[in-house]
Amino acid sequence: MVQDLVIALVAAASAGAVYLAAAAKIVKQYERGVVLRLGRLRDEVRGPGFTMVVPGVDRLRKVNMQIVTMPVPAQDGITRDNVTVRVDAVIYFKVVDAASAVIQVEDYRFAVSQMAQTSLRSIIGKSDLDDLLSNREKLNQGLELMIDSPAVGWGVQIDRVEIKDVSLPETMKRSMARQAEADRERRARVINADAELQASKKLAEAAGEMSAQPAALQLRLLQTVVAVAAEKNSTLVLPFPVELLRFLERAQQSAPQSPALQQSAPQQVSPPQQAQQQPQSQRSPQQAQQQPQSRQPQQSQPSQSSAVPARPSRSKPLARH
Repeated sequence: MVQDLVIALVAAASAGAVYLAAAAKIVKQYERGVVLRLGRLRDEVRGPGFTMVVPGVDRLRKVNMQIVTMPVPAQDGITRDNVTVRVDAVIYFKVVDAASAVIQVEDYRFAVSQMAQTSLRSIIGKSDLDDLLSNREKLNQGLELMIDSPAVGWGVQIDRVEIKDVSLPETMKRSMARQAEADRERRARVINADAELQASKKLAEAAGEMSAQPAALQLRLLQTVVAVAAEKNSTLVLPFPVELLRFLERAQQSAPQSPALQQSAPQQVSPPQQAQQQPQSQRSPQQAQQQPQSRQPQQSQPSQSSAVPARPSRSKPLARH
């Protein structure tokens, strides 16, 4: 009798342990439990912690409430300006209603993935290539709105959608590279022309200032010579400008002279006049032959050499035999 009672107690304890093991469920902090009793949804959603269900009658489905990061496979499409591109994206979403995510859709992850792919192809066809490359923020907002509209009924909230990469054909890449290069060259030429215009204006102002003072041009020339000579790796050929001679000539003419120096200053005779004043004895036979040919009627002009007396001939008379 006692043995039968002990056996019954042990069997009851074992059955209770098995029942407890089958009925006890643990829901994690980031999960929510949806209970279906005989296939019918229970109104209450089980929160995190320990919970009990009826084995064989209730079925507990756990739904993850964390933000899910799902990559969207690359989609090929043609933009509005007839350019073939390949675009991939990433989507961030989370479940806000566990019961709707279980009841309203068979697999909410697969449904969100397919909706993201179709929305991505649709947004490619409605956009231009420039928008895909430079105006991605606006496209991300439009893509998020397109996915979020049907996902609200599934108990899913779209947190964010980002376009990761836009792949272009090689021919289009080369064309864009040539376009960018041509645009940069155009801007460089415009900037260079603007610089030349400003430099020409400044040079014109500098030339106007130097024209008032001729010595300024000579000083500028000397500064240029100093700047070139600092390198010491080239030969410098410096011409003697005519303007410098004129400057020195005007400076000499403007310098005052004392009367004593003016009287004592010897009078200079030009070489042609000296040649005319030489006696025939001192001339070579060739000069004597050329003299009749080169004689031409000349007008008498007053000169300073007329005042100079001719030098006496120092040649000795030839002895007659």
